[in-house]
Amino acid sequence: MPLTADVKAELIAGRDPRPSARVAELTAILRFAGGLHAIAGRVAVEAEVDSEALARRVARELVDLYGVRPELAHVQGTSGRPGTTYAVRVIEGGETLARQTGLLDQRRRQVRGLPNRLTTGARHDLAAIWRGAFLAAGSLSDPGRSAALEIACPSGEAAMALVGAAHRIGIAAKAREVRGLPRVVVREGDAIRAVLHEMGARRAAQEWEQLRQRREVRAGVNRLVNFDDANLRRSAQAAVAACARVERALEILGDTVPDHLRAAGELRLAHRDASLDELGHHADPPLTKDAVAGRIRRLLAMADKKAETEGLPDTESAVPAAAKE
Repeated sequence: MPLTADVKAELIAGRDPRPSARVAELTAILRFAGGLHAIAGRVAVEAEVDSEALARRVARELVDLYGVRPELAHVQGTSGRPGTTYAVRVIEGGETLARQTGLLDQRRRQVRGLPNRLTTGARHDLAAIWRGAFLAAGSLSDPGRSAALEIACPSGEAAMALVGAAHRIGIAAKAREVRGLPRVVVREGDAIRAVLHEMGARRAAQEWEQLRQRREVRAGVNRLVNFDDANLRRSAQAAVAACARVERALEILGDTVPDHLRAAGELRLAHRDASLDELGHHADPPLTKDAVAGRIRRLLAMADKKAETEGLPDTESAVPAAAKE
């Protein structure tokens, strides 16, 4: 996804200098991109990410914040997960790192969500959690009816922790399951722009908003065109039906039609596409549109009554099938 790659590239290029935000981002990456593993009886911390730049960023932060030197490795893709990924592993001192980041609690139990001290932190720390989660497992789709910013989560508890962090900074996010896998989704356009801005992808937020506005304008124009086409089609069908009924009415009534009603009917036939208001202006003397409508209505009613009395087809019978749709 080009949009996803652009957002991640911008996030990787930037950096929040505040230590608490760096810790929050790194912890989220470790939680959403991997977690804890047992290797040779020891606890290892591992994150598997989709770019070398992100892998090197994670490794650098591990060195700077915790003084551990991780291993970097290429992971060849499989049929279920194509493409090369990059693994950042800490085996020596992995358990200590897991405790320091809050991935393990004091009883050596794995924390399935996120450390409480992070999800109740300051606004910039909550934004850093989202930044780390998106870098690890996020995606952004194009603006449109199905637009969404999604993050795949390792557990339902992690999803709920991410939703809670979003709500604390005023962003509407929801947890849901897709094919049994928990995800956090932001769908509303303004909320997507807001979360991009909070994470630090300011340029991507602006570009996404501009793209959304262009698509909304285009969609609005298309709706208006379709609406106008439908109105024109309905108007044309109504004009055909009205003229067909008037012709039939004059035929049924013959010489018995009153002069003022005949004049209204002939006016309708002489200006088939005109509105009632326009017909009134063509009349001599001019009439209001209500007067024209009333005379045509009486003409049709008189003809239908005579047709019923004499057993003749009424005015509706003259309307073409296409004009009745």
